[in-house]
Amino acid sequence: LFHGTSATNPRTNAFPASDFRQNADSSVEPTMAKITIAIAAALTAGASAAEVPSLTSSNYDEMTEGKTVFLKFFAPWCVHSQKLAPVWEKVSDDWTGHDFGFVAEVDCTEGGRDICDSNGVKEFPTIMYGDPTALEEYEGGRSYDDLSAFAKESLKPVCSPSKLELCDEETRSELESMMTLAIGDLERLIDAAEKRLRKVERDFRKEVQKLQDEYNKLEEEKERKIAEVESAGLGLMKSVKAVKAIRVKDEL
Repeated sequence: LFHGTSATNPRTNAFPASDFRQNADSSVEPTMAKITIAIAAALTAGASAAEVPSLTSSNYDEMTEGKTVFLKFFAPWCVHSQKLAPVWEKVSDDWTGHDFGFVAEVDCTEGGRDICDSNGVKEFPTIMYGDPTALEEYEGGRSYDDLSAFAKESLKPVCSPSKLELCDEETRSELESMMTLAIGDLERLIDAAEKRLRKVERDFRKEVQKLQDEYNKLEEEKERKIAEVESAGLGLMKSVKAVKAIRVKDEL
């Protein structure tokens, strides 16, 4: 045996803790302790953080049924989506297992692409909330405090075809009337309404383009008039004025 050297435990291939404390350099022990604590903290955090439920076209209806939802639509490559991810994980963790509130996410580059398209998602990340069949866009802040406060205020049972008892009389009557329609009839009505929406968008863009064209014409006219004024001797007059001002000053 070599004196002064601690033997390893043949079963665990690890130095006994008592030997480490006796023989390790005093500057090493605090460092190793800090590393051990950091690793333990990281493992604890990883174990306690619940994974954010991921919605796809195949599980959306099942996972959101009877829920009031708060959803993040994202793309993994998007820097802003990456920045929001840890905050969203924390908010989602707060609502894990809740009776009616549900916080989840939809990857618009994978299985959730159809969900993103049907909800008109155009930028990442987009956050929406409410009835899973009639989502509204969230416009608030994106800190944990902002999102958490909004979730507590908004993730409540809401009026919907599956919760008619929460509807006012007028909305309930309208929903009950719609529920008597065949799916084909509903699809035709939805298609007609969406066509009207697309027309509104097209008309808006046309009018905006007209304004843009008019702006461009006014900009060109302004530049032409400025050039006329300057070419009529404005620059020369300013130069002469500056020289004369210097001469007057020198004479004084």
